[in-house]
Amino acid sequence: MSEVAEASVWEQLELEIEQESAVVDGLRALLKQTIVGQEDLLEKLLVGLFGNGHILLEGVPGLAKTLTVKALAQAISAQFNRIQFTPDLLPADVLGTMIFNLHTNEFSVKKGPIFSNFVLADEINRAPEKVQSALLEVMQEHQVTIGGSTYPLAPPFLVLATQNPIEQGGTYELPEAQMDRFMLKLVISYPSLEEERIIVRRNLAEEKPVVEAPFTLENVLRVQELVKRIYISEKVEDYILNLVFCTRFPERYGLAQLQPLIRFGSSPRGSINLALAARAYAFLQKRAYVTPEDVRHVAYDVLRHRVGLTYAARAENMTSDTILRHIIGGVPTP
Repeated sequence: MSEVAEASVWEQLELEIEQESAVVDGLRALLKQTIVGQEDLLEKLLVGLFGNGHILLEGVPGLAKTLTVKALAQAISAQFNRIQFTPDLLPADVLGTMIFNLHTNEFSVKKGPIFSNFVLADEINRAPEKVQSALLEVMQEHQVTIGGSTYPLAPPFLVLATQNPIEQGGTYELPEAQMDRFMLKLVISYPSLEEERIIVRRNLAEEKPVVEAPFTLENVLRVQELVKRIYISEKVEDYILNLVFCTRFPERYGLAQLQPLIRFGSSPRGSINLALAARAYAFLQKRAYVTPEDVRHVAYDVLRHRVGLTYAARAENMTSDTILRHIIGGVPTP
């Protein structure tokens, strides 16, 4: 490609980003009318949406996890289903099943709540492994198999799961294979005092904000395709790979002290999702290229659930974020 043609493609990409960003700004403003504070949560939800990746939300009850997801679905006119995960839930309750029709003497498919654009898997760690494993094909392949037939899911399709980190009675730890299918794991904190004051006043008010749809599913699909075209230089690509490889072989990066603390590092999905999330974040910053700062901004959310800790690390009350802080500080920035 000639320099003139390459410049033309670059200008066209920047123009498209500018056009779509104006609509995204309206979406953000509308969501803030419903959600008080939680700026990082809203931003990372958009990263997951535009990066076409599933999101795991971890936080104590009452932090507006469900409200935020529902408001986002309403704001883009997306079909939204909520599944309350319980110990007695069956895979058929999530995916659907075959039902025998007495009038026609034939089996027909009854599709489950997974057939939606946004699926909120509430307290996903309360369901046993059999139900959790039923989500593996859905999350990876965006399709459901029922009775030997495969049914594709209409895009965009996102699973947004919540789990309570405090109450562990009657819960099941998510398998590593399923954790790896979430692009982001977001840890949600309490609001500030002033934010909570606004929350209380809004909930006591008679009128509740109504979320209208300024953004459509077509907008989402356009932005998802746009994000795929955002440029990642070879140096930034190497930086992404070095961060991921450092979770596996910290001794190669002068961080041998981390080796006894890491049980397993990130899989190649970590590299893929780190690049996708960095691209989506660059789009939200209205840029047509990814910087190392973009990578660092999303690195904790992409990698914290992909780094396993040894018993020695847990005994020292260390978290995966602590490990990642050393890794991000130790890997040279291009």
